[in-house]
Amino acid sequence: MSEEKAAPVVAQTAPYPVEVEAGKPLFWCACGRSANQPFCDGGHKGTGLTPVKHVPEKDGRVFLCGCKQTGNAPLCDGSHKAL
Repeated sequence: MSEEKAAPVVAQTAPYPVEVEAGKPLFWCACGRSANQPFCDGGHKGTGLTPVKHVPEKDGRVFLCGCKQTGNAPLCDGSHKAL
């Protein structure tokens, strides 16, 4: 029997600006339940949702989705504007 997926919780209705390093992986919270937004802290357990691993190609700032509705996980695609 497969586990049903819970709906993601909107953590905030704006992206999270994050400084990243090329090649250094991060794990974006896809469920919205992490107390360490926008990163995973294991709060997704039992939801059927899993974090998204992202490995930046270059150093710099990225904007990680805060509403958890993006179609380009983990990056913000402006989906929060429709909430």
